[in-house]
Amino acid sequence: MRRLTLLLVLALVLFVGPGHADSRPNIIFIMSDDHAAHAISAYGSRVNSTPNIDRLAREGMLLRNVFVTNSICTPSRAAILTGQYSHLNGVPVFNRFDSSRMTVARLLQHGGYYTGMIGKWHLGSDPAGFDRWEILPGQGAYNNPILYTATGEKTYTDRYVTDVLTDLAIDFLKERPREKPFFLMLHNKAPHRPWEPDAAHRAQFAGKWIPEPETLWDSYATRTDALHENLQRVAGDMTRRDLKLLAPPELTGTALNEWLGVKPDTVTIERNGKPLTLTGEALGRWKYQRYMQDYLATIQSVDDNVGRLLKYLDTSGLSKNTVVIYTSDQGFFLGDHGLFDKRFMYEESLRMPFVVRWPSGIKAGATADAMALNVDFAPTFLDLAHQPIPADMQGRSLVPVLRGRTPADWRTSMYYRYYHDPGDHNTRAHYGVRTRTHKLIYYWKKEQWELFDLVNDPQEMHNIYGEPGQEAVTESLKAELLRLKKTMKDDDQFANEQPPNGVDGPVAKLRGK
Repeated sequence: MRRLTLLLVLALVLFVGPGHADSRPNIIFIMSDDHAAHAISAYGSRVNSTPNIDRLAREGMLLRNVFVTNSICTPSRAAILTGQYSHLNGVPVFNRFDSSRMTVARLLQHGGYYTGMIGKWHLGSDPAGFDRWEILPGQGAYNNPILYTATGEKTYTDRYVTDVLTDLAIDFLKERPREKPFFLMLHNKAPHRPWEPDAAHRAQFAGKWIPEPETLWDSYATRTDALHENLQRVAGDMTRRDLKLLAPPELTGTALNEWLGVKPDTVTIERNGKPLTLTGEALGRWKYQRYMQDYLATIQSVDDNVGRLLKYLDTSGLSKNTVVIYTSDQGFFLGDHGLFDKRFMYEESLRMPFVVRWPSGIKAGATADAMALNVDFAPTFLDLAHQPIPADMQGRSLVPVLRGRTPADWRTSMYYRYYHDPGDHNTRAHYGVRTRTHKLIYYWKKEQWELFDLVNDPQEMHNIYGEPGQEAVTESLKAELLRLKKTMKDDDQFANEQPPNGVDGPVAKLRGK
């Protein structure tokens, strides 16, 4: 009897243990950089069509309310790896990630997964917990990209970055050990600034008119000083480099960079065969078109390559047991409130796309309204892999949500905090709380507040903080903000001083633990 019991226990261990790939799904996590949800047709985009990303939603689930906890590249990536907010994982701004920290990659690797990281890393230190990795230095380049590994670097001459990264992802799948399930993080550079599409996709959008958002000419009336002081306005803050203006041929080096860095208040174009000088509102509208044409063209390359990867999964027989997720590291302004970039807690910047196909776990065409956060991603990966979730992870597994069984005690509010003040765009530091119906934002260095009724004012045009009749909701939201801040163990660790930039620079400087 004792021997039989021992055999049963051993069989159970072999069935659920790390060596049994069939019992656990493969996981492919595709993350683009600055891809706004409202530039995905499955989310109702008015400006483009993304059939391959849409396929994931059609054959799986689209989550409608996924939010970033700190809307900036490096902090979001650290939060996704650790399942922790910036004040606990040590990455509030563009500072180097401590590679000795425990991450979801390390945990999955220890749990028997073959792990890979390909593309934009932007965390300064080398990736840890990955069996195979090849990453872009810093922000990386769109054309002729350099990628590096633990032992060297390679320039992909005459190649476009999104194509290269997808090739490497397919190579990872082809060359993986067959006895293990795999976890692959495929991180695109696109559509990050400076929005440089390849020739084919540039031609696809050249001259195409992109619908303007309703809030393009937002006057910022009723909003705090923070929005008035920002330097990420389409009409006023785009540079000649952003607009792809041609420099005088005699300029080189520092002089060329200075010329490209100018924010022009006049631009001369050719219309109907004649030169036309644009200023004021006409120039602002033209800048919006140039921005969006390039931005959307880089996304079209991403979508095409998502299709290429899905086709490989289909033809190789991997589709059935592979969870495929598509997301972005945060949202992005597409002229909304007259802005580009992200950072602010406004909806377009806060909201992340998140579509996932899991044939054995998700009903095709499903949607979910549960409030999810980027700190939930790591617990979700671990849950999918049948691995324990560390107690110090602040997120929750989304697996019950994906299965259509959202727990009764699921969150109904979320906490956000942004530190990089003044940062690259003079965006003021703030934190806040979002519920299903309202949003309260506190700019702590300016002692100013914004309150929005998301039901009646979904575009966040009217700040109702301090208005008569808002006393009760304001008091309730302030109490909830304080509760979340305390629950998340935010003791203002980085409120007054942040670590230095440690994620941008040449390959040689970035390489190393």
